[in-house]
Amino acid sequence: MTAVSPAPSTREVPEPGAAPDSGTGKAKGLWGWLGRHRALAALWALVGAALALVLWAQLAPKGDAVPLSLNNAGPDGARAVTQILGRHGVKVHGVGNFEAAMAALEAGTSPTLLLYDRSGFLDEPRLQELAASAERVVLVSPRLQTLAALSGSIRQAGVVPDASSALDPGCSLPDAEAAGPVSGESGFIYDGGTSCYRPAGSAAGVLAVEGHGRLTVLGSTGILNNGRLDDLGHAALAIRTLGTSPDLVWYLPTIEDLETGASPQTLDELAPDWVRFLGPWLALVAAAAIAWRGRRLGPLVFEPLPVVVKAVETAEGRARLYHDSRAVDQARDNLRAGTLVRLAGHLRVGAAATADQVVNAAARHLGQPARQIHELVNEHPRTEARLVAWSRELDNLEKEVKRR
Repeated sequence: MTAVSPAPSTREVPEPGAAPDSGTGKAKGLWGWLGRHRALAALWALVGAALALVLWAQLAPKGDAVPLSLNNAGPDGARAVTQILGRHGVKVHGVGNFEAAMAALEAGTSPTLLLYDRSGFLDEPRLQELAASAERVVLVSPRLQTLAALSGSIRQAGVVPDASSALDPGCSLPDAEAAGPVSGESGFIYDGGTSCYRPAGSAAGVLAVEGHGRLTVLGSTGILNNGRLDDLGHAALAIRTLGTSPDLVWYLPTIEDLETGASPQTLDELAPDWVRFLGPWLALVAAAAIAWRGRRLGPLVFEPLPVVVKAVETAEGRARLYHDSRAVDQARDNLRAGTLVRLAGHLRVGAAATADQVVNAAARHLGQPARQIHELVNEHPRTEARLVAWSRELDNLEKEVKRR
C-alpha cells in the first residue's frame, strides 16, 4: 500500500514580528471587558438612560401654569374646554397681546372674545376697541375699571357667600336654564342686565348678560377651568356661552400689554406747590420740639419689670372689648375657629383639614347626621343672647366628642 501524505494546511501563519489585526483585537478586548464587568456596565447603561430621560423631559415642549390658559393642563387651566369647543366646530384662537387679538377678531367670522384681564393691564381705549371688533364679549371675573369701560349697567356686587355651594339658574336665559346649577365657590356676583345664579337673598348673580347677549359677565373661573369642568352644569354653560360663534378669540392680557409710552410722573410733579415749604417748616418744628423736651429728660434707667398676664385675663379683656363694640360677628368667628381647631386635634384629622372635613369626622365619631353638626357650627347668631347660647352648644359638642 502506498502511504498518502496529509494535505498541507491552508491556514496562514503570521510572519515573525508581524502585528495582529488591530480591529479584531479591540473588539475582543471590549467584549472581554464587558464580560468581566457586567454589573458595572449595566449600571452605566442605567445611568445613561436616566440622564437621557431627564434631558428629554427638560427639552420637551411643556404647557404653562397661567390660570385659564389654553396650554395649561393643570386644574386652573382651560385646555379641556377649548378641546370640547373644537370638537363642536368652534375654532379657538389663543392670543397673547393686543395686536394679535385685534388681528384675530378682524379675521374671524362673527367672532366671540373671551377676555380674562385679572391684573387690569388694558386701558379703556383698548378695551373699547376690542369690544367694537367682536360680535360678542365674554368677561371672566372682570376688574372694576374693565367693567366700567365696557358696560354701563352691570356692576360688581360682592362675592358669593361661603354657604352657597351650588346655585340654580333662577332666570329666563335659555343657556342658563339648559345648563342647570353651577358652583358658586370663590365666585363674584354682578348686578344689572339679566343676572342668573343668584345666591339666596341677593338680586345679583354669577352670570350677567347685557344687550341681548352681546356682553356676558361670568364671575367664576371655576366654571371654565379643567378641575371643575365636569361638575354640575359647568361644561354645558361654558359651551353654550362660548360656542355660539364659529371663531373664539381667547385673550389673556399680560404685562406686555401695559402702556409704556409716557413716563410716569415723579413725586415732585405730583406734589402741590406748597409742599416745598412744608419740609423745612416741619424740620424747624421738630428741632424746636427736641430742644424743648430734650432738656427735661434725665438719663435712661433700665429696670426689669416682670409682668405675667394670665390667659384668662386676656380672654376676659378681649370679651369685654367685643361686648362693648357689639362685635357679634367677630366673636362668632373666633368661637367657631377655636372649636374647629380643638375638634381637629382631638379627632386627628390634621391641621390642614377644612371645616367640612372636621364636621364630617365629628359626625362619624358621634354617630350623628353631619347636617345637624354643620348647621350648628355654621350658625350666625344675630344677638348677644343667642351668641352666648350658641357658645354653650359648641362647648357641649366638644365635651361630647371628648367623652366618646
